[in-house]
Amino acid sequence: MTDDQETPEAEEESPPSGRATLPLRPPCERLSCGKSSVCSRSYFVVVMVFFHVYIINVIALLFYVHYSSGQDDASQSRETPSSGHQRPDTRRPPSKPEFLREASLTRVEGIRVGHVQKVSLVPGKVHEMRTLSLKPLLFEIPGFLSEDECRVVMQLAQLKGLMESQLMVQEGQEELAKELNLSPEEIFNLLDINQDGQLQLHEILTHSRVRDGIWLTPENLKEIYAGLKADKDNNGLLSLEEFRLLSNDAFQQFLMKRGVKRSQLVRNSRHTWLYQGKGAHQVLQDLKERVTRLTRLPPTLVDLSEPLQVVRYEEGGHYHAHHDSGPVYPETACTHTRLAANTSTPFETSCRYITVLFYLNSVDGGGETAFPVADNRTYDEVSLIQNEVDLLDTRRNCDKSNLRVKPTKGTAVFWYNYLSDGRGWVGEQDEYALHGGCVVTRGTKWVANKWINIDPDYQRQVRYQQLVSQQPEEEDDEENLPSLPQSSAQWFWRHPLWPV
Repeated sequence: MTDDQETPEAEEESPPSGRATLPLRPPCERLSCGKSSVCSRSYFVVVMVFFHVYIINVIALLFYVHYSSGQDDASQSRETPSSGHQRPDTRRPPSKPEFLREASLTRVEGIRVGHVQKVSLVPGKVHEMRTLSLKPLLFEIPGFLSEDECRVVMQLAQLKGLMESQLMVQEGQEELAKELNLSPEEIFNLLDINQDGQLQLHEILTHSRVRDGIWLTPENLKEIYAGLKADKDNNGLLSLEEFRLLSNDAFQQFLMKRGVKRSQLVRNSRHTWLYQGKGAHQVLQDLKERVTRLTRLPPTLVDLSEPLQVVRYEEGGHYHAHHDSGPVYPETACTHTRLAANTSTPFETSCRYITVLFYLNSVDGGGETAFPVADNRTYDEVSLIQNEVDLLDTRRNCDKSNLRVKPTKGTAVFWYNYLSDGRGWVGEQDEYALHGGCVVTRGTKWVANKWINIDPDYQRQVRYQQLVSQQPEEEDDEENLPSLPQSSAQWFWRHPLWPV
């Protein structure tokens, strides 16, 4: 296109004022360049501007990171002692001591009920371990002990001497009630589980069994109500007004006057303890080593656990359903680690991660180990006593338990009393581990128990192990129990929660 051709177009587009204007030429013509070249150059300029801005930002970020790292390194170097030992980074303290990471708790898998797996417990022999339930995780190992080993353990227990597993009615409950400093209204409210303003029989029974160690039946309780004239309207329930008329130890005083039969105790047996450390009988040491292989736990944890308990049930002997371990709350300490807790706690409980139960003889009649709620869909403590059926009562209702294990000489069963926390340590209590010893209807029953004590609190267990490792060992003095601090060992001999 020429200048002459563009001039008329420029004149036609001039404003109506009639004033002459110079013809406007495109920028490309003024700069003597092509139109497409200008567009490409403008686009290039814009891209280069953004690119330089991006590069500048990256460089600034690198300088910032470098500067911050230098400040951290300088502060750490200022905090490092002259001896060359570095302090741990207080901003991110390790949740658990490093050495305990190697001692995470191996947990045997149950797979499914009835599953059989081979285990090597002694040289040259393979045992079969069968899964009995998944809730709790429970296994049975036939032939765990030989006949000779069963005989030696029973003879050692007789030589040591057996003591009553539970005393009769304990006195001093009135003083205990005063220490609690609770009003009748407060006690009533605590016992009233469903908060309906009345105390049902099962609410009173549960409290009495836990506090007094007396196994009252609903019939016994109605008899006490009648003797104390507590239930004025005779409906089997206690209102707050009726409860106020009873003293804190009214039940204990009534039972002491009337007398308590051995069958009314929570457990009816005799027991003793056998040390398994250095210098102990070789059979006892072999059993401890076998338990270590069975549970696949570090030997240190097994060594620091309770001694072997041996129990004898005569005809009529029993142990009502219970848990070997209690739930652990922030205000609760494990008994075996309380010396290392560094704090005073109002409550203590047994922390028995695993129970291994050995049958030392075959029982002529009764004596099964019952698991009332094994593999139940749900666990509800209130529903354990319903419609005149008390699933906790192993004298009356063992046949109603979900699972019963028949005592057979040499057989061992073991189960977990706690769940896993998902990180290789002890989690919450497994409520399905509720178990008891059915009444022996004929003959005598001999069992032994080996508990593995582990504190669900990682740090407390560490401090406990460090404390014990500092204790001097005396190989020839059994009373010092080199695997345990003396005070802890003495507690194990008198603790009331002994399973069947």
